[in-house]
Amino acid sequence: MIGILSKKQFGAPGTPGWDVFIEPLLFTINPSRPPVTSLGTNGSGDQDDILDLTRSRVLVSFDRIRLALQRLSTFLNATPFPAQARRVIGPIIRQLWAIASWPNPGPQLQETCCTPALSLLKVFFKIGSSSAQLLKIVENLDYKGELEPEKKMWAYATAAPDGVEIISMEELRDTRLHQIDWSGVQHKSSTFVSLMATSCTPDEVSSFAMDLLSRWMADLVASAPAQPKIKLEEAEPDEEGLQLKKLWEVAILQKMLEEVPEKLISRIEQVLELVCQILNPATLQSQSDDIIAVALSLLNLVITSPTFKRSNLKPRGLKVLETSLEKLGSGNHPTVSPTARNLGLLLQYRDAAGGEDEKDGFVPNAKQVEDRATYKLAISYITQADNPPPVRSEGLNLISGLILANSTALDVQAVLVLLSSLMQDDEDYINLRVIKVFTQLANKHPKATSREILDHYLDPKERSTTDTRLRFGEALLQVIERLGETFAGDVARHVTETLLSIAGRRGYRPQTEARQAREARRREIKKKQAEDAWDGEVPDLGDELTEEEQATSDILTQIVEGWESKRGSEDVRMRASALSILAGAMKTHVSGVGPDLVSASVDLCVNVLTLEPELEKGILRRAAVLLILSFVKALDVARQTGRRIGFGLTDSSRNDILRVLEYIAISDNDGLVQQHARDVIESLESWQMATLLPAGRDLGAGPSIGGLANLNLSQQFGSPNVGQQRPRIEEVE
Repeated sequence: MIGILSKKQFGAPGTPGWDVFIEPLLFTINPSRPPVTSLGTNGSGDQDDILDLTRSRVLVSFDRIRLALQRLSTFLNATPFPAQARRVIGPIIRQLWAIASWPNPGPQLQETCCTPALSLLKVFFKIGSSSAQLLKIVENLDYKGELEPEKKMWAYATAAPDGVEIISMEELRDTRLHQIDWSGVQHKSSTFVSLMATSCTPDEVSSFAMDLLSRWMADLVASAPAQPKIKLEEAEPDEEGLQLKKLWEVAILQKMLEEVPEKLISRIEQVLELVCQILNPATLQSQSDDIIAVALSLLNLVITSPTFKRSNLKPRGLKVLETSLEKLGSGNHPTVSPTARNLGLLLQYRDAAGGEDEKDGFVPNAKQVEDRATYKLAISYITQADNPPPVRSEGLNLISGLILANSTALDVQAVLVLLSSLMQDDEDYINLRVIKVFTQLANKHPKATSREILDHYLDPKERSTTDTRLRFGEALLQVIERLGETFAGDVARHVTETLLSIAGRRGYRPQTEARQAREARRREIKKKQAEDAWDGEVPDLGDELTEEEQATSDILTQIVEGWESKRGSEDVRMRASALSILAGAMKTHVSGVGPDLVSASVDLCVNVLTLEPELEKGILRRAAVLLILSFVKALDVARQTGRRIGFGLTDSSRNDILRVLEYIAISDNDGLVQQHARDVIESLESWQMATLLPAGRDLGAGPSIGGLANLNLSQQFGSPNVGQQRPRIEEVE
């Protein structure tokens, strides 16, 4: 399913994959969507044998809701694509919120529905939160379902004994669903603030709080009457809903001030700008005490913050605050005057105590503070064990953005260690994202990046599996190709020497040998116990195979078992991988590798082809032949481009290589090795012929025909000189 939905032509909304896998789950949570057949039931809901006319018809049962939430959670824990998670959760935010904030849930409902729904919302806001999405939940804080008469009416209701179900409101109009549960508003407000605090960044929380405060101030100013009026009329339904939304916003803002005050001031400049706007001396008289009290509370949070400095205040803003605080402190405002006087003294005290430190100390700018917060957020996304793959992928995206921006907030060594730990994961998409970040980091720090990758690829302490080491090999190849012609010097020498040590025949891994000895002893013990139990040889209880199938199976078993390390030697797959990476390095920048290491690499390949003809080492011989081919192609490219690399291939060396390849092409037991050998022979012969001719840019430097007696070649084969008349042919009688 993941492979289908990850493709745009199948997994986008409206495509067959979406309609088959995702749309039924969304319809189960939100019956207002177009009806589909899902989960083995039809869209008409569950039909009971006994029809109860005293209650509404059940559209979706508790079991179906629980199953849909379970499948959505499984899907999001398996997919690594943040955009796909946003597409799936985005259409059902209100419905998930209604389930996640269900009042007084029982243990079963809490475990099977409320917690999974809340986890889905956390994933959504971690990978793409915005003020509009948060405000969507605030405006639907007491959401119960679709209760508008012009639409399909349904609502969430409690299902006995401990569950939730979706019932139809078209047959029975239950007025209780339109009533507001004021006791549950506090619970929903606390749940929302907790969700926002754990899922959103401090900057996002602060920005959302400032938006709510600005909306509240605008409503207070707009609702302030010019003169007292008494007007009795029944509120319109739309106006009543608007007033409820404003009430929810105020309730959320109050909860944020009570529970997460430290996150409201992450953007100090924005908070100070709003406070100065409220406490402007020109409009201070028209402000209500409630607004002034909120502004003073925010100012108190800012001034008492450990990161607050005088430089955060602009001269004009500082003057506005001092004037307003003095005016409020000396005025007759019992609720705000004491607070204003205390804040005025505190502001003056902070000015006197921190003046010298601010002049000499380092004050990070806004960009540095933002980058540092982004870096901390990315690290938390990646390192938290309970984060699903989309969240970890979003953390890698944040790290990638900081690398491309050349941010100073990055701790390069810590990022390298973190990326190396992620390579231990078996999630292919995460590994590919990590490799991409490695290549981006190599542009800025090639030595540190290549050293970190090589340490895990070589694995001197023998802690990693072969699959993990091969993933680091892929990362190393990508880094080499990304470096291009800058792959030279100490970096190229260190990389090539390490690869040669892995590809050689003398690699020894003592811990691997000891582990293999222990495993062999355990196998012998198990075999002896089985023989004792069977009173002889253990029979083969598997399916009977034909002679041809048995021969094929034996060959495959021999090859696969031969790949593994024997008596502490290096794994054949690792040796083949090292030769393949060496071939890529030569193709990328052969002159950066150097003549000595290139010669050692070619000699190693010739020795592999000569001394290791075993069937299980076919992949090693293929890699050796391809390395020679890459070397020949690199020489040909250098000759065609006129680039001098300082070394080449002598006639004696070429003849030795040709002799070995000709023997391999007719005697090797691997068909691919034979084919590769023939291709290299053809390339060597073509390159030998090409070396007899001058390179493309040196065609004019070679010997040429200057002229013959009584024959002007330049006029016959060349173009005429400027101003010279072309010869004319005339008919003579």
